[in-house]
Amino acid sequence: MKSKTYALHITSHHNLVSDTWTSDVRALERGIGAFPARRDSAHECDVALFEMAGDPHLHVNVTHRLETRPVTGWSGPGASKNGFIHNRTFDSATTAEILRDIRRMVFAARA
Repeated sequence: MKSKTYALHITSHHNLVSDTWTSDVRALERGIGAFPARRDSAHECDVALFEMAGDPHLHVNVTHRLETRPVTGWSGPGASKNGFIHNRTFDSATTAEILRDIRRMVFAARA
């Protein structure tokens, strides 16, 4: 598992069980790293990109420290000791579409 931290208090990590999503995840992490910096802490979050054995989808969890409003296509929020988790899966979307959806969730308005 690799983890990266970006200037606007976003961390990301991934856990892949195959090579199916490897190039996409690398591109997604570069894209997340290029998100514009924001000075407030409202968007502090962790992005987890992962696969599950026997499931061909890419799973994405975005965990915000503070609760956010729902974003279309994302489930949640679930509450954990680390914050509020929203998740979704991807199967046939392009890397650009996945990154767009992650960006929407990362920058979701506070609840």
